[in-house]
Amino acid sequence: MIFEFQKKIYGYECDIYGHMNNANYLMMLEAARSEALVEMDMSIAKLLEMNIQLLILHYELDYLKALALEEVVTVQSWFYNINRLKGFWRQEVYNANGELCFTARFTVVHASAGKAKRLSPEVFEHLYQFLEKRE
Repeated sequence: MIFEFQKKIYGYECDIYGHMNNANYLMMLEAARSEALVEMDMSIAKLLEMNIQLLILHYELDYLKALALEEVVTVQSWFYNINRLKGFWRQEVYNANGELCFTARFTVVHASAGKAKRLSPEVFEHLYQFLEKRE
């Protein structure tokens, strides 16, 4: 399943050229992914109650087109592969014209107390129902 998150780009997020600063992309991706987890009924708070952490292991980022001041963008988030130890996510950012501006692929490791730990079969099955088969 693909989850969508919309965000307006504010001045404090931009560099001197009026483009969103590269560091703010990661915060935007994190917000979109957190909202996706809420929609899956697996919010960060709920995961923490179950003693589950999602730790970023690897990021791959491609900046394709600058995001401008006051532009409203849409972030699409989904995971295209998951097992009990890791999840493999993709996120794409589109501008108001529907142009693809940014892509991210990343791997999360499922953990507890900062150490890798397999998801329980029940949690895995719950998350698996949201798997999007496109990469």
